[in-house]
Amino acid sequence: MTAPALPDVCAALGDATRWEILTRLGEGPVSASALARVLPVSRQAIGKHLDVLREVGLVESEQRGREVVHVAVGARLGALAHELDRIGRSWETRLSRIKELAERPRPDATG
Repeated sequence: MTAPALPDVCAALGDATRWEILTRLGEGPVSASALARVLPVSRQAIGKHLDVLREVGLVESEQRGREVVHVAVGARLGALAHELDRIGRSWETRLSRIKELAERPRPDATG
């Protein structure tokens, strides 16, 4: 299975509840029920948000005893950070070039 495209991952993270879930999972494994106790959404809604995060590879779920816990996938988050950093550096290079061109002295047009 190939990794989801960057826009799909960003779309998944564009929801404030999913962002909060991922932030909480960054602190350690948590069940959907535990997340529902601290977030202002139902356990069923948490499950749907977790499905979206799982589909883009940001979360994995595992059975631990009688409950299912969810964990953030560090490697996928690292890859996302690397790709966003690459895009940022590319834009910085472009903007520096535009600035350089804009500040370059122009030959006297009146000659």
